[in-house]
Amino acid sequence: MKLRTGLGLGLMVATAALIWSFTPQSLKPAAAPALSLAPVPQPPAGMRIGVLKTGAMQSQAIMAYRGGGFEPRSFGMDVVVVDHPQGTLLFDAGFGRDVQQHYQTVPWLMRAVSKISVDAAGAVADQLPALALSPDKPLGVVLTHAHWDHVSGLADLRELPVWVNEQERAFIDEGGAATALARQLGPLNYRVYRYDSGPYWGYPRSHDFFGDGSVVLVPGGGHTPGSTIAFIHTPDGRHYALIGDLAWQHEGVDLPAERPWMSRLLVDDDWAQVRTALLQLHRLRQALPALIVVPAHDRRVMETLPAARDWGQAAVVPDLEAGRE
Repeated sequence: MKLRTGLGLGLMVATAALIWSFTPQSLKPAAAPALSLAPVPQPPAGMRIGVLKTGAMQSQAIMAYRGGGFEPRSFGMDVVVVDHPQGTLLFDAGFGRDVQQHYQTVPWLMRAVSKISVDAAGAVADQLPALALSPDKPLGVVLTHAHWDHVSGLADLRELPVWVNEQERAFIDEGGAATALARQLGPLNYRVYRYDSGPYWGYPRSHDFFGDGSVVLVPGGGHTPGSTIAFIHTPDGRHYALIGDLAWQHEGVDLPAERPWMSRLLVDDDWAQVRTALLQLHRLRQALPALIVVPAHDRRVMETLPAARDWGQAAVVPDLEAGRE
């Protein structure tokens, strides 16, 4: 009798704790010195940014951030394209042609609480020819991180350089189930970049991809060990922060609020690092209200960006290397 009572009490406590983990709770920003927003970026004329949609995962806001409701949310599987005079970059690769097979690498619990759908336009590889990209410019992929839904499309882009930092490259090889799909895709054209520049907008290290401040990568670990944040600055004065999956929806930064316990357990490598990253982004938004924070899966934010498919008529996609060591 005592054993049954104890087990029942333990179950009640566990259930209450699980429910509590979904309740609203904002992270508390600590007092900090004023941020420096130097250096001022100098994006070149002709640079442009756009989005390609490859599919979506249907879930609910409650799974995305603490305090989210039961309203449906479409978690977009989108690719941000930055066309720069020196080259064109795809940020993440979205769903590939074999996404239904790739989806089987996802933990069963995540598959149980969500559904995926494929966009009518198809995989990124099928959409690139319509962008009228210059055949003289290199084309490459920058991964915000290497989870399955960000690498699926790489199966169809094997000839392209895939840019990752050292930590994420090691995570691909050693990350267990979290990077199973990246390994299953076999040899890809990985290129490693280093955070070889100084502090940037409150981050201790950075990598200026084109050398003109238009695309700057900074460490954003926590979701995965080598997650990166990409700051994109366009000639029309817009500033974007592509944050990958540090938050799934913009409320994660705006409130700020972390994911509920069950979601964190499924996807985050270091919970404390994610909290720190969300607070840092929240603080940056306060210093620069015009900054457009773009979570990789917030379709509401993605739809405010231009559609890359409107760029031009059919053209041949080049097979070029990005020319870095």
